[in-house]
Amino acid sequence: MHSPQQLFDRLQVLGISHHTVEHPPVFTVEEAKALRGNLPGHHIKNLFLRNKKEEMWLVVALEDRAVDLKRLGDVLGAGRLSFGSPDRLRRHLGVEPGSVTPLALINDPAHDVRLALDRGLAQGGPVNAHPLVNTMTSALAAEALLRFFDATGHTPRWLDFPL
Repeated sequence: MHSPQQLFDRLQVLGISHHTVEHPPVFTVEEAKALRGNLPGHHIKNLFLRNKKEEMWLVVALEDRAVDLKRLGDVLGAGRLSFGSPDRLRRHLGVEPGSVTPLALINDPAHDVRLALDRGLAQGGPVNAHPLVNTMTSALAAEALLRFFDATGHTPRWLDFPL
């Protein structure tokens, strides 16, 4: 599994710039809101989900979006979804609970995790995401994040929230 520095090195190789700030650990959207100050751009929530067939999804949505897991499962054709366990998260994305991030797809070379993105992320400023740990936040242009997904072999499925 990659470290934050290895992630930053990979971003540099891909020509993807980022602005990263350090902060105390955050585990929830509410904690992030309280600590971020005037950090511009989109702020996200990331849901690591699975179904009964052991299929996994990483759903990345604007932080204030309501997400109905039953409806989301129907839209994705996944059936009933639930949150993936901490062990499954570590095994497939190489991060700890509270550090779920779209940048963790660097740790999924087998493409076991499917990616679903909130269409709202494509409009506006940069996307703020943890660089594999919840003690930092990195801002990347939305186009750069899409190049990152392409480089990791993860094609996003775009969703219109609320579902």
